Amino acid sequence: MKGSSVYTFIFVMWILIILGGGISILILAPISISGYGEFDQILSSGIKAIVAFGLVVAWIFILTKIKNWIFETELKD
Repeated sequence: MKGSSVYTFIFVMWILIILGGGISILILAPISISGYGEFDQILSSGIKAIVAFGLVVAWIFILTKIKNWIFETELKD
């Protein structure tokens, strides 16, 4: 049973990668800001970058929590 927790971690990691890509394509890509003249593209890109960075931080946090949980259960066995 020790090897299955590693596979669970890898499975969750891939699910997060797929979810992140889907969120980026479906939600972030269509974002556009208008009304600021020549700064429209810069503001749109900045918002997309901030949201993408937030997703990366959240994904790392989630994976760290899962990794710690796996190590705790492995050490108890």
